[in-house]
Amino acid sequence: MADDFPPMTSAKRWLVTTNHKDVGILYLVTALFIFVAAGLLAMLFRLQLWSPGGGFLSDSAFNQAVTGHGMLMVFWFISPLASGFANYVVPLQIGAKDLAFPRLNALSYWFYLFSAILVILSFFVGSTYAGGWTMYAPLNVPTYTPAMQATTGGNVTILALIMFILSITLGTVNFLTTIHRSRAEGLGLWNMPLFTWSWLLTVWMMLFAFATLLAAVVLLATDRILLTQYFATDQGSSLLWAHLFWFFGHPEVYIVFFPALGIMFETFQTFCGRRLVGRKWVIISMVLVAVQSFLVWMHHMFLTSINLEIKTLFMATTIGISLPFDLMVFALIYTMVKGRIRFTTPFLFNLGALVLFILGGITGVFLGAVVLDYEFRGTYWVVAHFHYVMFAGGTALIGGIYYWWPKITGKMYDEALGKIHFAVFFAGFNLLYFPMFLAWETPRRVFHYQEGLQLYHQMATVGAFVLGGSFLIMFYALGKSLVAGPDAPDNPWEFSRTAEWAIPSPPPLENWAGRPSYASGRLEFVDQPSATTDGGALPTETGTMETGTGTAGEHDGEHVDHASIWPFGIGLAMFVFFLGLSGLTPYLANFAEPRGATIVDSPEPNAVYPILTLIGLAMLFYTLWQFGMEQFNAPDQPIAERWPFDGVGKTKLGVWFFLASDVMVFGAIIGAFLFLRIHLGWSEWTTVPPAAWPGLLNTYVLLTSSFTVILALVMAERGNKKGLLAALSATMLLGLTFMGVKAWEYSSKFAEGDYWFSGLEYSVYYVTTGMHGLHVLFGLFVAGFMLVRIATVDAYLEDPRPVEFFGLYWHFVDIVWVFLFPLFYLM
Repeated sequence: MADDFPPMTSAKRWLVTTNHKDVGILYLVTALFIFVAAGLLAMLFRLQLWSPGGGFLSDSAFNQAVTGHGMLMVFWFISPLASGFANYVVPLQIGAKDLAFPRLNALSYWFYLFSAILVILSFFVGSTYAGGWTMYAPLNVPTYTPAMQATTGGNVTILALIMFILSITLGTVNFLTTIHRSRAEGLGLWNMPLFTWSWLLTVWMMLFAFATLLAAVVLLATDRILLTQYFATDQGSSLLWAHLFWFFGHPEVYIVFFPALGIMFETFQTFCGRRLVGRKWVIISMVLVAVQSFLVWMHHMFLTSINLEIKTLFMATTIGISLPFDLMVFALIYTMVKGRIRFTTPFLFNLGALVLFILGGITGVFLGAVVLDYEFRGTYWVVAHFHYVMFAGGTALIGGIYYWWPKITGKMYDEALGKIHFAVFFAGFNLLYFPMFLAWETPRRVFHYQEGLQLYHQMATVGAFVLGGSFLIMFYALGKSLVAGPDAPDNPWEFSRTAEWAIPSPPPLENWAGRPSYASGRLEFVDQPSATTDGGALPTETGTMETGTGTAGEHDGEHVDHASIWPFGIGLAMFVFFLGLSGLTPYLANFAEPRGATIVDSPEPNAVYPILTLIGLAMLFYTLWQFGMEQFNAPDQPIAERWPFDGVGKTKLGVWFFLASDVMVFGAIIGAFLFLRIHLGWSEWTTVPPAAWPGLLNTYVLLTSSFTVILALVMAERGNKKGLLAALSATMLLGLTFMGVKAWEYSSKFAEGDYWFSGLEYSVYYVTTGMHGLHVLFGLFVAGFMLVRIATVDAYLEDPRPVEFFGLYWHFVDIVWVFLFPLFYLM
């Protein structure tokens, strides 16, 4: 309960909190630490580029610094910083008390933190991954890279990325469920604040894009650790990786930039004193971009063997996706023209972001043309364009720090220091990146270049240090604000429009004393005892916003939990498990080499890693079990806007969103099989299973298990404990039968000398069916947990919905097998 919740000055608070505002602060602070680490790596390799050929770093260290900088910035800094704002602000903007699943929100953060620790740790266990942040095949596997790539550090980086994507998946499911089910009464989708709109579209893109990346990185991890051959052959492996990666990679540009756009829209409205011009057209434009983002990935592949007709088609889609952005840019410009601008620090950073993005977009048009892309691809033109787009988004996010700083901390910052920060930042940014356009002939990720380009590189290096120095000003300004800044009013901005400015700064633990409602066309707080509204009204996205004493911040007596240690425990367990997995390659190499596999030199086996793997598994089992047993009361909103999911419960909707993501994971893995088989020749493909009958038997077994799950739900709805136990036990026995048949099938192939490393066909078979088997094992774990709960506390008899949710997952696993059976056993 709130009364027992540790104070913010207690370390325990930050280990156990599930409150969305606390989690948002954790994201923001962690992302800024990552930003500093990635920036220091950038300064290292900029020093190397001071002169042609360098000499400050070795070849290996340069590659590690460039790769580490890119991966930390793209994955672990910019999107998590936006996620920090979203965690803090989105529930406030839509009138919710928290996210739909607070413990999963905390778990998402701990996965993020521990994945970041893994990446940084990778520099100290051998050497980190050094093949570039795009991880192009075949350079992403040890066979085709120097011996350093076979070390534990490279594996740690890949596993850290898997953990990070799991964090993203939990977050996307949570936000989608929250925004679609927990909007305040009267707050329709059209009337949502623009930052919330931008984040909603961001998490929709994340749901599908990161699932594809997860599939690709899982396949890469099996290549590196289990020695499979997805990306170690010349049978289309490089093109396969490019398709999988860039199907994620181009939506990622908009995943990064949309939250920045949302902040730009909010700050332009606030500091121009008027609604955004063409607001609904801007929303439509963002929706169009979100959809189109999945239709342009092949413009990153113009230099591959794809035929010219396909390249021309994707050149057209690339030009087409720029048109909605033109509308958004003009909407921002006209908002300034028709408003009265106040040049505060948040506005300056967001205006600067707009200027930088326009330049980045114009230079990107060059890369969208097939002919010009042949000339510019792989040069510093791409590096400069990339940073003018991506770091333009980062510029707006920095503006967001200043914009919401008074709300988050309750303190005002020094406006003069903020403006000095912007001036130094903007000068350093352009001094760093604009000379790269002039030095475009320099190959990217290479420290050798023509002597005639040295001046431009030296200018860029100076700019890097100026840019880095600007953040010393920011950290000083924010630190000074925390220590000695004046108290911030509830609403320090005269024309702010969104609901977070209607409550105290910082907001109370449970956000609202009463229930926020827009039913009257303005924000009001209803059903609140002893509350008065004797204040004025502020403009909002839907009308006006009532303010006054007692409107928010008083506990309404509802029991809501905000603390759980188990998300931290699960994150720590996963960290230990993945750290152990990263060092298993030498053991697999010693097993595979006598059986005909070609293995590059790898480190000597270290007994610590198998021990860590087993400890991590035990910890994971224990913490997941305790997570399920814990009684946790999350806030709910009986009265809320839920279109278009009015008839779907919160947890059920969350399960559907998770399964949509899992569809993309299996779709990418099955698509990889189809791609490789077609590339090799459909009839040339070796059929790996020893016979068709084990697959047919397992198909009958799983289909029968789906029937027993339905029977279990019927028994639960009838309150029949014995029937529920019998039906769920039958499901579990059928699942174990399926796994037993698979174990026999695998062992019979092993007896013939056919292992997962024996060839491409064998790798594809074992990995695809193995991924499905892992899903079955997880389902068996959940079924076993439910059986214990039924036997001990008569669970699910009064509320059978958890049985239904388990059934949705189990049916999905069965449906996947219905696709795998004919693909691998009959064709």
